[in-house]
Amino acid sequence: MIDIITFALILAIAGAAAGLIAGLLGVGGGIVIVPVLFYLLPAADVPEEHTMHIAVATSLATIIATSIVSARSHYKRGGVDVPLLVSLAPAIAIGVIIGVIFGGQASGNVLTAVFATVAFIVSIHMAFFKGRQILDHVPGQPVRSLIGVFIGGFSVVMGIGGGTLSVPILTLCGVPIRRAVGTAAAIGLIIAVPGAIGFAIAGWGETGLPPASLGYVNLIGFALVAPLSMSLAPYGAKLAHTIPQTWLSRAFAIFLAATSIKMATSLM
Repeated sequence: MIDIITFALILAIAGAAAGLIAGLLGVGGGIVIVPVLFYLLPAADVPEEHTMHIAVATSLATIIATSIVSARSHYKRGGVDVPLLVSLAPAIAIGVIIGVIFGGQASGNVLTAVFATVAFIVSIHMAFFKGRQILDHVPGQPVRSLIGVFIGGFSVVMGIGGGTLSVPILTLCGVPIRRAVGTAAAIGLIIAVPGAIGFAIAGWGETGLPPASLGYVNLIGFALVAPLSMSLAPYGAKLAHTIPQTWLSRAFAIFLAATSIKMATSLM
């Protein structure tokens, strides 16, 4: 059993790290928040069958706040491709709805496996295949809509802001890395809002949830993570436009690989 002060301190540190990573990599910070909550919640006597659902849902709630700040910072620097974002948004929203329905019914182990598998695949791409283009531009319809559904569906099940998938997909389609990161930050908002609401509804009435929970969304976790995450996201966005692109890609790959390996070991 972990004491409340240690619990709060770890979540605050996770929020600070999530904010920097959200701004730097456009991933909404969920890549940090989900694993931290996944390991902290059992120590706070939360039933194991609920831990991944709460981690995903609470992460999505914090991403709402972080994505607003991060996307705004990237937009000011010309890093958001608005026409591309608008064309992808409806399909992403549809994918989120599908993902919430699946995620609300799936077991915690299934959600963990999805998180670990997708994160590892993307980390391999960013570490070894970064810079390679399949196309010179993002495909038109209906392929663009399929891409949006894929990004929205898998991202909401993982509790992430979408950058984990949208950054490598957009770069493969010829979008420059910094522009892909900025657009991904805005995509995070499209995923997080309906995603958090959906998981709140899916968890409504469940027993064994921690205090101050709206369905699977835990408000205490949100309150501890969101302020620092929001505060530090602009600094991450500033770094994204100043450090070399190679460093940006390697940082992305390292975080994803470390996270996926840690989550996968929990299933063994």
